[in-house]
Amino acid sequence: MSGPNGELTGPRSLDDAKAWMRDRLAKRIHPLGLTDPQATLQTIDALEGLDGARWAKAWIATGNTFMDKAEALLSAGDKNAARDAYYQAYGFYFLGRFPCPNHPDKEESYRLELEAYGRFGALAEPPILPVSLPFDGPAALSSEIHFYLRKPVGVEKPPVVIMWGGVDAWKEEMTELSTQLVSRGIATIAMDNVGTGQSPIKARRDGEIQFEPVIDWVTQAADLDGSRIALIGRSFGGHWATKLAHLMPEKLRCAVNWGGGVHFMFQPDWVEASRYPDSYLMELVETRSRMLGAQNDAEYIEGFRALSLLDQGLLSQPCAPLLLVNGKDDKQCPIADIHLLLEHGSPKSVRLFPGGHMGFGPHTVPTIVSWVGNYLT
Repeated sequence: MSGPNGELTGPRSLDDAKAWMRDRLAKRIHPLGLTDPQATLQTIDALEGLDGARWAKAWIATGNTFMDKAEALLSAGDKNAARDAYYQAYGFYFLGRFPCPNHPDKEESYRLELEAYGRFGALAEPPILPVSLPFDGPAALSSEIHFYLRKPVGVEKPPVVIMWGGVDAWKEEMTELSTQLVSRGIATIAMDNVGTGQSPIKARRDGEIQFEPVIDWVTQAADLDGSRIALIGRSFGGHWATKLAHLMPEKLRCAVNWGGGVHFMFQPDWVEASRYPDSYLMELVETRSRMLGAQNDAEYIEGFRALSLLDQGLLSQPCAPLLLVNGKDDKQCPIADIHLLLEHGSPKSVRLFPGGHMGFGPHTVPTIVSWVGNYLT
């Protein structure tokens, strides 16, 4: 549903959603940057609806095709081709649960996504290994923290980047970033943002309790350099990277907030203005509410309000070196939050790119990787 100037005023129609997806596919940007273009375009064209059942059905069907292909290739001994086919299967299952598994069929697509990604990770070079840590935080949804560890070959005690995504890109979607970092001799840990994926808690004021055990684990790991740790929070996850940079600067070499909110994003006026950003496909409020565990609009607004780092009194404290990255025309997270950070505490580094949320473009990831690498290697 669009206003007189083309801005969204309500959920997209099926035709509008298909046009949006075709555009993102052509540009190869999230969430249409992972999968085979021809197969993706065929799936988009065949979509019959945006409801959970019809949405998941279309993407799962394509994912199953690649999963069957991967199994046949593996049986034939072609591990490299099987690995690539598993990755494609994962990518289509990811789209089947996108932006979040808020329907039983999308839950099934997420289950298939984890299975396909696990098989891909085992064949990746270097491998992407699942790790679990015990977790006993208050109001926990589970007793474990799950993440993927990936170490560069031939590097003794490499530095480590711990990274996570936002409301819809989870630990499996950190693969491209991991590959670039590992190629520079940096180990990576990919985990889920608070309240997403396999996170053991919902997003709340003290959500950093999910990340702290992983940071402690790295500092104690014999095969990792716990004195050289960086954080990268992608999209909404940039919020937690910023908070941890202020809470534990002595443990971190640096941190990156790639498109995350700090204060203004969490105010009621911005919550209202960002319900239907043109940079988002569908169900942004539903996905954020699921992350927060909010059951209604009042709980959604209050859940956001409680996250303000300004109101928590953190921003004037010293912080680890912090890089702020975004698109200058972001409609999901206000640029005012970057200006606010520049006015408080330790000096920050900033890189704004053309475009909307996260400033996706050919130089975005290389800029982040180079900046982090300068602090770690």
